Order: sequence, then structure tokens, then C-alpha cells
Amino acid sequence: MSIAVAPEVAAALARGGAVVALESTIICHGMPYPKNLQTAFEVEAVVRDAGAIPATIAILDGVPHVGLSSEQLKRLAISGRQFQKTARRDIAHVVASGGNGATTVSATMFFAHKVGIPIFVTGGIGGVHRHGEQTMDISSDLTELGKTPVAVISAGVKSILDIPRTLEYLETQGVTVAAYRTNEFPAFFTEISGCQVPCRVDSPEECAKIIHANSNLHLGSGILIAVPVPTQHAASGNIIESAIQKALKEAEYSQHLRF
Repeated sequence: MSIAVAPEVAAALARGGAVVALESTIICHGMPYPKNLQTAFEVEAVVRDAGAIPATIAILDGVPHVGLSSEQLKRLAISGRQFQKTARRDIAHVVASGGNGATTVSATMFFAHKVGIPIFVTGGIGGVHRHGEQTMDISSDLTELGKTPVAVISAGVKSILDIPRTLEYLETQGVTVAAYRTNEFPAFFTEISGCQVPCRVDSPEECAKIIHANSNLHLGSGILIAVPVPTQHAASGNIIESAIQKALKEAEYSQHLRF
């Protein structure tokens, strides 16, 4: 497979510089234009301000791109849902058909590893859906973490998911799960989930040591480092959980009426 790597990304990788992978689904499917474009630029700026090179990943006209220009980011932002939401399972189809794909966590991890980027930053990863033991609705993000040695830095798992089962599934996949400066796994837009983590890290250096050890031992699996949303931006966990439970009951009632 031919992968187009942006010149500044290729140069940084060649000299052993810091490169951070970013997904593109949030641009096309996460928010409307022009807010999505503004957010994409702001996220890349944060990475640059920290001394690294951002590498937003997407498939354009059948060609996987690692690192996008401003014009390419704008194309994604304006096109929105015209770009197919692309997980690992969709890559072959989108490429073969010459299509356009906005990469999810699993696809972004795949391409990042292919070109040698060990770090990927995102918002919240997918997980085991509620009642997943019956539906088997489990995000490919979790299986990708089990077989692709990329460190994923995120705000945890989305609160609407089954977080305890998600953590159990990650354990089954052999994924190292750590939380940053807390003993509790965060839940995306809340700092707490009620679930303890097996590993706590309190500094960037500790994170780097775990990533380095994972690489040196050739474990072959990824790492999930969950960083809680800052307190001033966090939503109330009880309010969010109450809203989720209400929505689930309404959905169940609607389904009962339908049948």
C-alpha cells in the first residue's frame, strides 16, 4: 500500500523527532463547519507548541495521507460526512474504490504504526457498548489496541459505554491501561468513572518509560494512557449518568412499542 507522508512528518521521523498522530473522524463527523476546521487547526497548534509535529491522518482519493496541509484539512472540514467514517475494516474498500475516508481510532493507529509514529492523541476511544455481552457490539478500537504497538493518549472512554466491561476487554487484549495523576479511569467528559486503573503515572517521564518498555520488549500491543479532562471543563458524572439512563429507558420503551 502506498502511503503519502507529508514532507515535514517524513523529515521529523527521519531525524528521530517527535511526531504525534491525530485522527480525522472528529473533523468530518464530530462537529459542523467551520467549528471543525478551527478545532483541527487549534489541536495541531497545541502539538506544535509542545515541540512536536502533528500528523493528521485521512484517506484522500484512495490514498492514505499521514500529515495534511491546511488546504487538505479545509477539504475535510467542508466535506464533512461526505468522507466515509473509516475504521480498520473499511480501509481496503475506501482505498480500492478511490474514496475519501476520515479515520477513526483503529484506522489512525494502523497508519501511524505503518510509518513509525508511536504516539496518537485523541478525545475518547470506543469501547464495549452497554449490553455488549448480548449484542457483541465492541469497538474495533479495543482490538486495535491489542495488536498495534501505538500509545494512545485520550480522555478515557465515552460515558455512554460500558466502562467496566471495556476495561475488562482491554485486559483480555493485553493492553496496558494507565491513568495520569489519578487512580481512577476517566470517562471522557467527566473525571471519574468509578473504575480503578491497574497503573498510575504522574509525569511525562513515567509515561515515556512505559512506552519505551513496551517497545523494547516487543509486546506487540498498544498502550492506553487516560488523562482526565481538566476540572473546570468537566461535567458532573451523576448528571451525565442520569441523562444516559433516562435515554436508555426511553429507547427501550420506544422499541417495546414498535414490537
